[in-house]
Amino acid sequence: MTEQEEAGKAGSDATAAEPLTAAPAYTTDDEQTFEFEDSRKLGITSSVFLILNKMIGTGIFSTPSGIFKATGNAGVCIILWIVGGIITFTGLSVYLEFGLAIPRSGGEKNYLERAYQRPKYLATCIFLSQMVLLGFSSGNSLAFGQYVLFASGSEAPDGWKARGIAIACITFACLLHSTLPRWGMRLFNILGVFKVGILAFIVFSGFAALGGHLKIPKPDTLQHAFRWYIFEGTGGAYNYATALLRIVYSYKGWENANYVLGEVRHPRRTLAIAAPLAIGGTMALYVLANVAYFAAIPAEEMQNSGVIVAGIFFKNVFGASAGVRALPAFVALSNLGNVLAVSFAHSRVNQEFAKEGILPFPKFWASNKPFNAPAASLFLHWLVSVIFLVAPPAGDAYGFIVDLYTYPGAWINTFVALGLLYLQFSPRQKWTSPFHSYVPFTVIFLLSNVFLVIVPFIPPSRNTSSYPHYVFPLVGVGVLLLGVAYWLVWAKLWPKLGGYRVVAERVVLDANEDGAGQEVIRYRKVKIA
Repeated sequence: MTEQEEAGKAGSDATAAEPLTAAPAYTTDDEQTFEFEDSRKLGITSSVFLILNKMIGTGIFSTPSGIFKATGNAGVCIILWIVGGIITFTGLSVYLEFGLAIPRSGGEKNYLERAYQRPKYLATCIFLSQMVLLGFSSGNSLAFGQYVLFASGSEAPDGWKARGIAIACITFACLLHSTLPRWGMRLFNILGVFKVGILAFIVFSGFAALGGHLKIPKPDTLQHAFRWYIFEGTGGAYNYATALLRIVYSYKGWENANYVLGEVRHPRRTLAIAAPLAIGGTMALYVLANVAYFAAIPAEEMQNSGVIVAGIFFKNVFGASAGVRALPAFVALSNLGNVLAVSFAHSRVNQEFAKEGILPFPKFWASNKPFNAPAASLFLHWLVSVIFLVAPPAGDAYGFIVDLYTYPGAWINTFVALGLLYLQFSPRQKWTSPFHSYVPFTVIFLLSNVFLVIVPFIPPSRNTSSYPHYVFPLVGVGVLLLGVAYWLVWAKLWPKLGGYRVVAERVVLDANEDGAGQEVIRYRKVKIA
């Protein structure tokens, strides 16, 4: 194990607490070993598609309408998509420095633990609350259901039918990863190629629309691209912030490979190549796809198209034929690829929490039985996703889910960026990494996330949602505070009441230069002094 990895372990492994005695009360008879053959590990191609599948999911096919509705003009929309891509690259710079220094599964869990070592495990519990409770696949599963209904000819692709299909979607993804993990990886690779093809098809169809090849009169939306406030009352800081928040959501996924580095071949080399390649290609496709939408969809129709904007685009370009219905079905498959990628990566993060003994019943949630796949952690991901599919009211369910999923992540990103600046400028930390994020990049990433954290609390000039503007940021902050409460109970109250704490001892055997080796977890109940 390298010196840097030892430093990374300082904030995360079982040096759990000063009040614990040196000798355990007893040792459990359970010892779990985590090891994967090279054929099960992700290479550069699979890592690219792991990132692409999470980035290209619902967002580019569903959110452009809401972004246009909030901002009021096409030019600002396109600029915001470019800004979102720039923010993504600055975030990648931060995560590359962390990921190449600590090439282990867990993502932000490892980075927060390294930067915020006191109070011990507080940062971990806050991230646990965000990832377990809000790291769901509900938004993309719901969009899958809506696009399936749209492809079948339903005039109202929403409601409980869509939610039922969404539950079937997330159930399929979690069962596949639990029982046939190799096939799960192969399927999201195939769907990754497929969805890039669909976006490329939209882009080239948009070029045709610019030339007037449409089934409707040619829209003039792009001719007024920078005409402010096409729709009265749109614009304003809140609406722009909400629009940018949803764009950041659409780019969300660039960090997906960081979550599973323990299952990546040569993680440092693979991450350094795969992440920039995936993000650069996605940004280009996103910007060009928005130009295509505006070339084919009139302003009024764009404003009211909701989450089926890609379906409206296909109809306007090719006509309302039976063949066109197959195109929304292709978009549904893209959503399925996203659900497969998210459930694959997020279940590994849940498993990392269990390996640390932080989740209740850690041996169960960390288990890889019976198919050498994290079935229990996948079940946890499935359970939370289904709850958020069923709980929100009809109407703005998708928008609420998207906002709630994204907003707490802006807080986490803020603390990750602050943590990196602290490590870089604190001489006592002795922080080194094969990659260095330049301070201006880190600061841009930090400030953009601070902006996204603060502005949603500012009242909008016109609220376009059926729920008050402060609901999703308030709930998001509440979830993070739940992590603080959980830390107080888990780290302070429960050990005093029970007289012990479950401590996880993590040992990596036969580690190579990339830090990837057989991992053994032992759980001990240790008495409080």
